[in-house]
Amino acid sequence: MRQSHPLESRARELCAMAGIDPDSRVADGRGMPAWCTYRDAARQEQVLKEASEVELPPQATEYQNSPLRVFGEHDEGTLAQMRNCMAVGNVVAGTICADGHLGYAQPVGGVIAYEGQISISGVGFDIGCGNMAIRLDTPFAAIQDRVPAIIRDVARIISFGIGRTNDERVEHELLDDAEAWRMSDREDYRSKAATQLGTVGSGNHYVDLMRDEEGFVWVGVHFGSRGLGHSSATKYLKAAGGKDGMNGPPAVINEDSEIGQRYIAAMELAGRYAYAGREWVCERVRKIIGGNVTDGVHNHHNYAWRERHGDRDLWVVRKGATPAFPGQRGFVGGSMGDDAVIIEGVDGDEARSSLYSTVHGAGRLFGRKEAKRRFQRDEMERWLQERGVVLIGADLDESPMAYRRLPEVLAHHSASIKVLHTLRPVAVAMAGANEFDPFKD
Repeated sequence: MRQSHPLESRARELCAMAGIDPDSRVADGRGMPAWCTYRDAARQEQVLKEASEVELPPQATEYQNSPLRVFGEHDEGTLAQMRNCMAVGNVVAGTICADGHLGYAQPVGGVIAYEGQISISGVGFDIGCGNMAIRLDTPFAAIQDRVPAIIRDVARIISFGIGRTNDERVEHELLDDAEAWRMSDREDYRSKAATQLGTVGSGNHYVDLMRDEEGFVWVGVHFGSRGLGHSSATKYLKAAGGKDGMNGPPAVINEDSEIGQRYIAAMELAGRYAYAGREWVCERVRKIIGGNVTDGVHNHHNYAWRERHGDRDLWVVRKGATPAFPGQRGFVGGSMGDDAVIIEGVDGDEARSSLYSTVHGAGRLFGRKEAKRRFQRDEMERWLQERGVVLIGADLDESPMAYRRLPEVLAHHSASIKVLHTLRPVAVAMAGANEFDPFKD
């Protein structure tokens, strides 16, 4: 017996209201019922209803109606979620980057500046998630014939998905920083963190091999602080009285409170851990390829920084957004098989209104479950074959068709960033389709 979709009833109603027989078949090669094409519309209704029913705590008059800069086009659910976030706490300004979409409590691509406060749910569960890219002095032509073997070695040596402990013990000074573990109240996780350092995880986390315009090899990675960040966010969200659910009010805390000081210490610890993990993976992949590092770019995009904006010192919470101050570089990946870029921040009115923030990727068009229902494996494989990309792992939730196109997203930020390098992917390693990872955001 077929299991009904929770939104099937409303999707059927919307389909019928559009004058279409809900049980007629869509000519898409799979012949799915027409009502299935209205699931997204039914989901948007549900999201908007939930957003309108969220009980928000009172906000001081001086922080009400603070400016919100929106880049690109977004669904109403994402905008409603961001407006709710802007209505809680000492909010000075906010922005949504062009790759934004619905997230846990705060949109991915959402950036909010607070005075004297920080949002635990705004930073999110994957604290310190970010991108790192290194350029090698190795010409792509020198490894072209070895690309399939290299990416197989990467998938074998680097732990993805369910392989959540690293077979190679990583030694790092962070693990011996007793004061950092004590201040964050995370001494209970130190031994487990040591075994997980250098693991990548699943979801949209990856290791890419790419080549630039001059024909040199780049290595790119995307992942965060693994179980350390996830458990830290869970611990302090609970302590702050945070509520479950996508549309719950943001968990905003004062920076000078006991929980604020502990959380900031935990966030900084997780951020250092994420940096160490990405550096180790990049170096391990370099050893597989050979060659020397000639350049490197490294940024968090799930984090909060203490920054000066105008004449005020603020906490800027970026969830799925890359910091892009004038002259600051960032590595932004496209979807699987699409070109990635190295960008640099440019000063100006648009940059200031964005809180010096830009995209962290192409941005999802469809949620993970919807992508698995909507797309097929052979479509994804054809897409990659046409671009000459070797893939190991991944599932349909990461299909390129589930994402926007990166050049279109970047165009919305053209006045605040410039593209320094365009990187063409040649191989991608991700967690396999059936691997479970509790630490992805």
